[in-house]
Amino acid sequence: MLFVDYDGGVIGEAVRTSYDSLKGSDFLSLQEESPAVFPSIGRLEKEVCGTRYWAALYTTAGASDRLSKALSSINAVTTYKPEEVLTFIWNEARYSAIVDTAIHNNLQNLSDNARLAYTSMNGSFAISAIAVGNKANINILAKPWTLTSSNIQPTSQGSRLIYNTLVIILILIQEFFYLGTVNGLYASLKIYNRIYPHRIITYRNFISLTYTFIGSLCVTGMIWAFRGHWDVNTAQFFLTWVALWLFAHANFLTMDVFTIWLPLPYVPMALITWVVFNVASILVPFELSPGFYRWAYALPAHEIYQILTDIWSRGCNPQLYHALPVLFALELFSFLLSALGVYRRCHYAVIAQEAEDEAFDDRVKSALVFERNRDAEREQELIEEAEGTSNETMLQKAKTKERADVERAIRENDTKMRRELSKSGRSCNFGPSFDLPFKDDSMESMK
Repeated sequence: MLFVDYDGGVIGEAVRTSYDSLKGSDFLSLQEESPAVFPSIGRLEKEVCGTRYWAALYTTAGASDRLSKALSSINAVTTYKPEEVLTFIWNEARYSAIVDTAIHNNLQNLSDNARLAYTSMNGSFAISAIAVGNKANINILAKPWTLTSSNIQPTSQGSRLIYNTLVIILILIQEFFYLGTVNGLYASLKIYNRIYPHRIITYRNFISLTYTFIGSLCVTGMIWAFRGHWDVNTAQFFLTWVALWLFAHANFLTMDVFTIWLPLPYVPMALITWVVFNVASILVPFELSPGFYRWAYALPAHEIYQILTDIWSRGCNPQLYHALPVLFALELFSFLLSALGVYRRCHYAVIAQEAEDEAFDDRVKSALVFERNRDAEREQELIEEAEGTSNETMLQKAKTKERADVERAIRENDTKMRRELSKSGRSCNFGPSFDLPFKDDSMESMK
């Protein structure tokens, strides 16, 4: 956090003393700069808006003199304003989820300790000045200033707590269930056996873009429906919609890549890990996290949250230079692997279909051979009966042999069919899929 002492008096010294006493606690570092480096309050706002500092704390010029006059003069008490002594500039949109615990409490502790430090450093003079003047000024000594917040983008509505959790999880869940529905539809209708791969790629991406377009609209509408008095406009609504659309489609393609290239038993673990890592990357700002977690810059959830914060705070989170390239790179890379996976699925779907057709042909051939053998045996039995050599024992043996032949033929065909299907489908992974809620005769005939 940046600290600029425009006053140059005892108040600034009290702030420094207070910070020194809080260094051992879980508090953010305080970097002091000369007023010559930041000659105006506007410069401080630009530094915070540009995210060079997460916040800026400053003392107002002449604050110590005004406080001294308020303690010793009755007339100065009426014009003295405690809120114009110590001010901090920050952007609540960047830290809306942890503002109460990590920021507000620490800054309030700094201000309270600075008041105590001021009293200990200047208490004797202040009390003597009050005694000479008017005892009513004791209120100024008890509370010489109040910490004032200059908030670039107030984000105090209750729903802000779900922006970096439920909003992201909702989109990821949408893509998972949509992917399962699409895979179920393709498997039920055997699309991979019937349509050319390049057409599947075109149709699949068209319907996924349409679905994510609608899904991101629903999520954006949920944010706006519960925004309360949040100061956001229509342009920010559409920018949020487009950003979430890109994020949703990139995640759909990424999950599709998981289901294509990973062995099926590992797909659920990969999807859960993907969700947990993405959500964890935005729970706490990197300024409050150890440096190890900077690897999360590569995750789409972290980048989309940076984009959304920039949109909501009207450009006061300029992270687009790395957020958009990461999302577009993930979109492109996942699209290429997903498209290649369509060819892979089509290839193994054709192999599986050929194996199934071959197994069916083997069954037909076995049935025909069995019928011919049974007809031959029956002819032999008729000949033996005509010669008078058949008896009850011979008929029983013929029935037993016929049953054994049927069992052996069925067993051999089933074993061969399972072997062929297992061989053809060993590397064929269509991913998680859900059965369709309806099946009519036309769909059954397409199989």
